[in-house]
Amino acid sequence: MDRVLDFIAKETDGKNYKSYRYCLESVQIPRIFYEDKNDIRVKKKGETDKSLTNPKSVKKLAKTLVRREPLFKYFLDGSRRTYKVDDIAYGKRLYPIIAGQIGVAVCFRETPTSFKPFSLKTPLVVAVPENANANTSLSNEHLFFNNLLKKLNTQSVLKKQNIQFHKILSYSSSGTKEKDKYEDRGVAKIQEEMTGLEQRVVLDLVKKRKLNSDTYLIKDGSLEYLKTSEAKELSAIKSNYDCVVGVSKTFNPEALSSDVKDISRKIADLNEYERTPAFMYQSERIPDVLFSVWYLRIRSKNYTESPFGGVLKLEKILVWDKQEEEGLDSDEIDLISANIINERNPVCYGNDKRWAKHLYPIFLTESFIKSKYLSDLHFINLF
Repeated sequence: MDRVLDFIAKETDGKNYKSYRYCLESVQIPRIFYEDKNDIRVKKKGETDKSLTNPKSVKKLAKTLVRREPLFKYFLDGSRRTYKVDDIAYGKRLYPIIAGQIGVAVCFRETPTSFKPFSLKTPLVVAVPENANANTSLSNEHLFFNNLLKKLNTQSVLKKQNIQFHKILSYSSSGTKEKDKYEDRGVAKIQEEMTGLEQRVVLDLVKKRKLNSDTYLIKDGSLEYLKTSEAKELSAIKSNYDCVVGVSKTFNPEALSSDVKDISRKIADLNEYERTPAFMYQSERIPDVLFSVWYLRIRSKNYTESPFGGVLKLEKILVWDKQEEEGLDSDEIDLISANIINERNPVCYGNDKRWAKHLYPIFLTESFIKSKYLSDLHFINLF
């Protein structure tokens, strides 16, 4: 019985080497990954209250809102787990084959005591070099990998376990330069697939009219998407994000330093319940989309391991012309910030090293996704 990689090598005239298979996340050296992009620049103040120059406390508002219906009722998280599953030779080079499990879930809080899954998507993908298709004409590439996928899903090793792959992705097979590895290209393709799926999930919520001025969605992570090719798409669908707030646990405190004086110190010096003024910025990759961004401390510095522990970066896409001209309404920013503070408890201390920055509904959504993954051993043995 052929395994997945035996089949792919045979169908693409490659030679697979039965390399050691492992989960990439389990062997990579831990490093700080910032969601901030390098090409952002601040245009002007990102909120209507232009007089606000110092941090602002939303503690009183947060306490008042405890007795009201929460603003956030939907919670979106995307996750992926990637694996090096083999090396295949095409021509004179060996290329890594990267497989991935993707999870994108939305959970819904119907009442204060009810928290349940709303949707879950867990596609399986494989990233191969583009020259796995010997005929690399652009018109043929999509058709080739689609046909390869259909054949792959008929293999007995998958049918017996009722497992299907969602997509075969292709990464650039051109020569690499310093710090540019084929493995990273494969992982980037899987990451792009995940963010594209997150976009489609948001669109589905909007089509079903689940989001409105009283029912917001928290999206874990930045609202900026990685692929430059998606810039026009994001510009076209940005109205879908009117009731969506991006919450980033990892951010570069110096990202706005070229335009905002002493920004990193201002973030570090925030007291509990305080937010910075909002800034309006845009990215060169997505010039038609403006963002309002601000930083909020949800936990006291006394209990965190770094000056930026307990601080979240909050993002909202500016959807309407008035917002692009004047910035996001300061009352809405305060309302969002106060509701975010009220989402910080219970605390997942001991269950996640990122506890100081975790919002509990997002922690639950992420845990739900991870519970649906195939075990690493099971997934790897498919190959």
